[in-house]
Amino acid sequence: MKKFRIEHDSMGELKVPEQALYGAQTQRAVNNFPISGQRMPLPFIQAIIQIKSSAAATNQALNLIPTHLAEAIINACNDLLTRDDLLNHFPVDIFQTGSGTSSNMNVNEVVAHLA
Repeated sequence: MKKFRIEHDSMGELKVPEQALYGAQTQRAVNNFPISGQRMPLPFIQAIIQIKSSAAATNQALNLIPTHLAEAIINACNDLLTRDDLLNHFPVDIFQTGSGTSSNMNVNEVVAHLA
């Protein structure tokens, strides 16, 4: 039996698998866009993760975010880029929408959870 936790966002409550590193936005995308069963390609997800890490480093260098937050984000991104066991936390369908918002939010949620 699969266990769930309750996540909250601007649209209300949603069940998310208990062990998932993602949150409500990703689960909504999975529920709303079960189109092909194909996940986003790993190189695309890795590119988003690299961008998040670079953005954190740049914002820290410009004193726009505290060092401890930048380090937490960068460390989370490094974990995601080096640990294959974390890659199953990116379940969004490749044909989610044209804008890629769901993939971006999926990465945000996983990075935030790890940070």
